[in-house]
Amino acid sequence: MTVPININVSIKTYQKLGKYKDLEIEIGKMWNFKTKTIPVVIGSLGMIAKGADCYLAQILGNPKIEEIQKIVLMGTAHILHKILPM
Repeated sequence: MTVPININVSIKTYQKLGKYKDLEIEIGKMWNFKTKTIPVVIGSLGMIAKGADCYLAQILGNPKIEEIQKIVLMGTAHILHKILPM
């Protein structure tokens, strides 16, 4: 999971797929399971890449994109609240 600046959402999605490909193969061979990397990339202001809903549908429990966006926005607000004086 990553929370990049909004303009980097698509780039980060593909980076995550490439970064964890070797690990996916290694775990699959080690445990004799079929494995798949599912990137969850949400921008710091809640932006998602096209096709993110297809990735989320593959996760057990079927998490809702709105809930994940809310968590990200609350995290961003928390960081800003700590940094900016009131």
